[in-house]
Amino acid sequence: MELKSIKIGKYRIEKPIIQGGMGVGISWDRLAGNVSKEGGLGVISSVGTGIYDNRAYADRILGEGRPYEAENFYSRKALFKIFENAREICGDNPLACNVLYAMNDYNRVVKDACEAGADMIITGAGLPLTMPEAAKDYPEVALIPIVSTAKALRILCRRWKKTHNRLPDAIIVEGPLSGGHQGFKYDECFLEENKLENILPPIVQEAKNWGSMPIFAAGGVWDHNDIIKFLELGADGVQMGTRFIGTKECDASDTFKKVLLDAKEENIKLFKSPVGYPARGVKTNLHKSIEEGSAPKIKCISNCVAPCNRGEEAKVVGYCIADSLSDAYNGKLDTGLFFTGANGFKLKEIITVKELMDKLVNGE
Repeated sequence: MELKSIKIGKYRIEKPIIQGGMGVGISWDRLAGNVSKEGGLGVISSVGTGIYDNRAYADRILGEGRPYEAENFYSRKALFKIFENAREICGDNPLACNVLYAMNDYNRVVKDACEAGADMIITGAGLPLTMPEAAKDYPEVALIPIVSTAKALRILCRRWKKTHNRLPDAIIVEGPLSGGHQGFKYDECFLEENKLENILPPIVQEAKNWGSMPIFAAGGVWDHNDIIKFLELGADGVQMGTRFIGTKECDASDTFKKVLLDAKEENIKLFKSPVGYPARGVKTNLHKSIEEGSAPKIKCISNCVAPCNRGEEAKVVGYCIADSLSDAYNGKLDTGLFFTGANGFKLKEIITVKELMDKLVNGE
């Protein structure tokens, strides 16, 4: 089966592959810029931009180099710089920004991303019912929500149509094998009915009720054969995150990449998260220290996501999501939280984005 180009809103990507937005700092200018350069859709994560370039763009830093409050953990100035650098790599090729719905100041971050030059906004970590309102001043920017059920898509389309007479420009259908935060409760992640191959067809059918919008399958997609499998199930393309961590251009630290290269299947677990959704990553020293009661004290310096309730949920699960993801980006093995999809243990080499895209399009 030939992999065809796809039109999303007014834009066209030559290869039907979206690189998943990975924060903190895993998909910034180098990774996203190179994926777009190679014909896929590069996605810049807006999460934690305050630590970009050794915190050069955060206006206020507290002890241990933590950006203070939401306006510094997320830095508008840094996001603009990240987009500027990515554009130098990919030129006019389409470039997207991932903005978590759970972020504090969601609307402000969406507007900033549009002003910074995002051609598309991708949002998950909650059902983004107000996404069109956040982007209302930028009608040329394509909106791509992430859903996990046909019911969620139906509710979202009804709301968007009623409030803004608008529908999604594309849909990402994410199954429970993805890295990071999931769209299902913990127990639901293991149900047969929630596997990507089972939730995809009903969502494809629901989308047809609303016209024509491309569907991208995500969560556990690893290679060319997987891409073909989901295209045959009705998807128009795929989104892949973890596989892109294994590239030379990925913005993650060498330590982060080595954690994945060394990971065994049994080391990859679902964990409780302060965000309120289960999250998948590699079980490392952080989780051992939580179990032993020796994990770093929760201080909530950055106030990164609304569901955490100013660190209260972080205290329940035993770690601060902002601090732990930042430490992983900075290569701190003892305190870092290393997100990965369920297939992360399959990562065995670090190659270029160009080499990976060739493998995905043409087969291993």
